[in-house]
Amino acid sequence: MAKGMGENRYLTAREAAGELGISTATLYAYVSRGLIRSEATGGKRRDRRYRAEDVGRLRERKEQRRDPARVARGALDWGTPVLESAITLIADGRVYYRGRDAVDLSGSCSLEQVAELIWTGAMSQGSRERPPEIFRASAGEPIAPDSPRVVGEGIRNRIWTDTFAMALHGSAEEDPAAYDLRAAAVARTGARILRLLAASAVGDAPDAGDTVARSLQRRWVPRDTGAAGLIDRALVLCADHELNVSSFTARCVASAGATPYAVVVAGLAALGGVKHGGNTERVEAFLDEVEAAEDPEGVVAARLRRGESVPGFGHPLYPDGDPRSEALLAALAEAYPRSWARRQAADAAEAVGDLMDERPNVDFALVALARTLRLPPGAALALFALGRTVGWVGHAMEQYQADIILRPRALYVGEQPAGL
Repeated sequence: MAKGMGENRYLTAREAAGELGISTATLYAYVSRGLIRSEATGGKRRDRRYRAEDVGRLRERKEQRRDPARVARGALDWGTPVLESAITLIADGRVYYRGRDAVDLSGSCSLEQVAELIWTGAMSQGSRERPPEIFRASAGEPIAPDSPRVVGEGIRNRIWTDTFAMALHGSAEEDPAAYDLRAAAVARTGARILRLLAASAVGDAPDAGDTVARSLQRRWVPRDTGAAGLIDRALVLCADHELNVSSFTARCVASAGATPYAVVVAGLAALGGVKHGGNTERVEAFLDEVEAAEDPEGVVAARLRRGESVPGFGHPLYPDGDPRSEALLAALAEAYPRSWARRQAADAAEAVGDLMDERPNVDFALVALARTLRLPPGAALALFALGRTVGWVGHAMEQYQADIILRPRALYVGEQPAGL
């Protein structure tokens, strides 16, 4: 790899051509065909610089042509990109929604505003406290009548993904407009789905002018009006994260022409797994252990001696720390500096950092938030699901527009039939 390719976003013409094993003339042809983006730094062609990301993508395609089996084996394991998407970019340790820093958005925008950005590519002017028009228009439409009963089951069982899936199944058949898979119609359906899930989370239809965050705050922590801003920040930071397993699952279901209701149900099924959003329950158990022992370092050390993992730390995409977690924990520390639950989570994170040199990820931050605000049991996963619903709907919209079914081939490694 050329010097600086992993560090810089641009290469010189000589470096780019060297990476690809081509002449500079061929490089210029790739640029003219739109395969590599370039930027002028002087008056001559040789003075231009070329996007390292595009060069790397072309190099991977060449490798695939030389050894498709090897690339295929790694493509679904943090490997070669398999789908195009204009929703989320993860680069240089940051997350961007439609080119905007997700951490910055979480500090100034509501989940509904970010949903509008992800679903339409633009964000209308307005207050964080006032949902965009697409959400206000859905406020008069019906909510599943059994939502209060369903939410009661969810709180007792702590299985919020099941709670939300039940609500979606109950309402899908009452929403024939969901079969309209044009982009504008899907955005309207997404607004209805998000409102339905918010109702399921609190056991009642939200007020017409409330955002999801404000609705959750009014029912979950009615005496702490300031909690709405932190809840909104968490929801925004969970809105999307490129092709994680739940978003890829959502796209597969959407590619079959299923409605957004089915897409979100599929996303919830994947999110609930212990290697995805369900990991928040393992983080809760870890912090319960820390609370009981009153010795964070001792708990971490004991887990290491037993060969056990410490959930809620590290992320393959963020070797220097998950920016979502950093932002949420910093906001929590500023808002609740004296909270015992917050300090306990901070002490646990410090112990893991000292002993394992690992930093908290978003799963840990969501649990720390839920414990600090004293939200209902399992609320960390509920927040994760509510926020990520926005991304699932956005990915469904892209897949509907692509109008192709996702059907990869398997590399057969079993017994060969006789005669082959």
